[in-house]
Amino acid sequence: MMTADSLRLADVHRQARSRLTAAQIETAELDARLLVEWVTGCDRLEAIRNPDRPIEQAVVVRLEEILIRRMNGESVHRIIGKRAFFGIELALSAETLEPRPDTEALVELVLPFLRQRIAEQGVADIIDLGTGTGAIALALLDQIRELRAVGVDVSLDALATARANAHINAVSDRFAALRSDWFSDVTGAYDLIVSNPPYIPSVEIAGLQREVVLHDPFRALDGGQDGLVPYRIIAGHARDYLRIGGVVAVEIGFGQREDIEAIFAAENFVLHGVQNDIGGHERALLFMPVQKD
Repeated sequence: MMTADSLRLADVHRQARSRLTAAQIETAELDARLLVEWVTGCDRLEAIRNPDRPIEQAVVVRLEEILIRRMNGESVHRIIGKRAFFGIELALSAETLEPRPDTEALVELVLPFLRQRIAEQGVADIIDLGTGTGAIALALLDQIRELRAVGVDVSLDALATARANAHINAVSDRFAALRSDWFSDVTGAYDLIVSNPPYIPSVEIAGLQREVVLHDPFRALDGGQDGLVPYRIIAGHARDYLRIGGVVAVEIGFGQREDIEAIFAAENFVLHGVQNDIGGHERALLFMPVQKD
């Protein structure tokens, strides 16, 4: 437990770091800094300039509660309630997956296509299936002013969160949220269908990190028996919602490229682009439909 007799900012940092290290939190130093900064309102520069700044006892008590949550497996960003993604800030909620840096590979993969599309026709429309926080759609809207996006999710909580995030990032005038189970209530045609679908095989979910198992929504993780069910749905219906020249882009799990490429090939799509994540793993695939004779 954090001591009450040492209430300087430097002491609070040190005790928080020590508590998380003792609990075998791998990112103890970073997590302690982020949580202390959030609770005290003192950023890194303040910690350097004024390490002897007194910290009120009520703040120390609050930090103790938060450290216990972290030691029990709740991630820093779930505790704080927000996370940065591709230069924007996203609020989190109970039924949204916490956006990961790996997903930024999907954004990077589709940006060149969308910029070219807009250069050709002046505007472009995308649909983000399983939008969650809205991370992918909103990051793209933030990057491209001529873009319009629909975020689809079956969860009302997720859709409310995505709408709030669109407002926070000043793109709500170009973002619409639609409740739909994949394509079931989707209408219209789009230049890009994009998705970070659930891709973890059902039997493997229990073995994931406890931060994921205990706090990420199961529905956003479970890809069915082989982890590929959502890809079959997307590949099987995407052509009906694509404009001429439109493409599909999806995030994938480790080692899934060949299987997913085969799923799309069976629906007359050809792989047109691959993007690696920050760890060097194939993380995002872009498919073009083969024009039928």
